[in-house]
This record gives sequence, C-alpha cells and structure tokens, in this order.
Amino acid sequence: MRALLVVNPAATTTSARTRDVLIHALASEMKLEAVTTEYRGHARDLGRRAADSDDIDLVVALGGDGTVNEVVNGLLHAGPDPDALPRLAVVPGGSTNVFARALGLPNDAVEATGAILDALETGSGRTVGLGTAAGTPDTPDEGVPPRWFTFCAGFGFDAGVVGRVEQQRERGRISTHSLYIRQAARQFLADPHRRSGAITLERPGADPVRDLVLSIVCNTSPWTYLGNRPVYAAPAASFDSALDVLGLSRLSTAALARYATQLLTSTPDRGPRGKHVASFHDLTDFTLHSKVALPFQMDGDHLGLRSSVTFTGVRRALRVIV
Repeated sequence: MRALLVVNPAATTTSARTRDVLIHALASEMKLEAVTTEYRGHARDLGRRAADSDDIDLVVALGGDGTVNEVVNGLLHAGPDPDALPRLAVVPGGSTNVFARALGLPNDAVEATGAILDALETGSGRTVGLGTAAGTPDTPDEGVPPRWFTFCAGFGFDAGVVGRVEQQRERGRISTHSLYIRQAARQFLADPHRRSGAITLERPGADPVRDLVLSIVCNTSPWTYLGNRPVYAAPAASFDSALDVLGLSRLSTAALARYATQLLTSTPDRGPRGKHVASFHDLTDFTLHSKVALPFQMDGDHLGLRSSVTFTGVRRALRVIV
C-alpha cells in the first residue's frame, strides 16, 4: 500500500517528537510519503494531488478539523467516487477533532494511529456522507464555488463566534474551550440580530421558515465537544443520512440561557427544544437566505460574510478507515 501523510506542523495537541513517532509507526506498515503543510490550502493541494494520482491508495491527515477539511476538499475536487478515490484516515491533532471522534477514533493521536493500523490490517472501513455549500444563483454570492464540509456548517451567531476565536488565535491566543465560551458571550452582546432573526430556510416543496437568528447544519452527531463532553445540536444527524438543521428564532438573554443549558445537557436522544426551535432531519437540498450579510463557517473555519448559501447532502461521498 502506498500512502500520503499530510502533516500540519501547527497541530495543537501533537509535538514534533510525537509526530516523528507516528510517522515511523505508519511507515513500518506501508510505503509512506510524509509532507508537512507550509501554507493555508496546502493540505487541499496535496489531497488533490492524491486524487489525481494512479498509485496512492490512502491519504492520512494528521491535524485538526481544518486540516481534514482541506484534505477532503482536495480529494473530492472532481466529485465523489468512493470506489476509485484514495481512502482517508485521520490522526487527530487539533483541539477538538470532531470528525475523527464522530468516526469513533480515540482522541489521542498515538492511540488513533494504532486503531488505524488495526483497521488497515483487518480491512475495516466505512463510506460516509458529506455536505457541500455554495453560493446561491441569482444572489450576490452566486459566484462562490461549492465547498465540502465533514461535520458542520453555521450561518449567523455561531459563525460569528468562530470568527472571533480566529481573530484571537491570530493574536497569539491558544484555542481552548474557555476561549470559545468568552467569545460566545461577546458575540451575544454585540449581535444586532439576536432578537429579530434575518435568516430564512427554504426547502423544495415546503413553506419557508423565516426570522431565524442562527442556523447550524450538521452532517453528524455530536455537533462539537466541550472537553470530553459531546454536544448534540442535532442528535439524529448521521454520516449515513443527508443533512440536519437546527435553527433558533430568538436569542434573548433568557432564551440563550435556556438553549445553552439544553445543549450542555443534550444526549444522543435529546437536543434543543422549545417554541423558538426549528429542527429538520435528512435534508438533501436547501438554501439559507439572509436579509443582511452574516458570518459563515464550515468545519470551524470562518469564511467571511454571506447573504445566501445553498446546501447539498451527498450520501456515500468518501471511504474512510475506521
């Protein structure tokens, strides 16, 4: 087997020594080429190279969810083909590692590497569904090309939080769960649309859902983690179905306290609920419009402001090793 290992040297939870150990462990079992990313988008370029090659069987992403997202977008640049494209394996190295943990991999990089080697030996794997988001035709964002996401996207409030965290990281702050909580509080105080939402959800054959303050699109469950605590925004979301959506139409102080508590105490069977909650399961095609440009994020990567985003859930998009 020939494999390409894509290594993010800035991965939050792995040291250079740990990465060397992991590389040697993988190289002992396969013909391995290890490449360290050098710029934003480099992992995507490497994934694209692997997809276009004739002799790479496996791509291993060593890093956080952002690294995985780039690799996946490179692998799927010409569209999904699970039987022909290289398989994907993920060694978690970020602060949260939602995609790897949703696949059932250990959150420790060394343990995850052992699990991947065991899976390769036994031929274990699965085909997962993914989502795409693109600019909507006949809107100011119609020129935005499609982009794949592995576990979630957000339009509105939560994307604003992600953007604030990225600004703090650019100033040298370390990505921690307490940093996210602080920035969520600041986003809440500064958000002018939290009482009267600007987002409309449109689905084929259904009435629009209007005046949403935030909209979270989930491709799997949990939505995220706070330390070791899983948070379920859309408990029914799955790699085996299309996309789930959670929308909130009100985010007053009382509503924020109520829904934050529901998220923190959520389970695989019970997520946020109430008269201001709109939730939808297994949507293949839908669009989120906004009266004003709002923050947008995919897999925890802030992508700027958008006024309209069209989503597609793609079943059987990529083969992964688990």
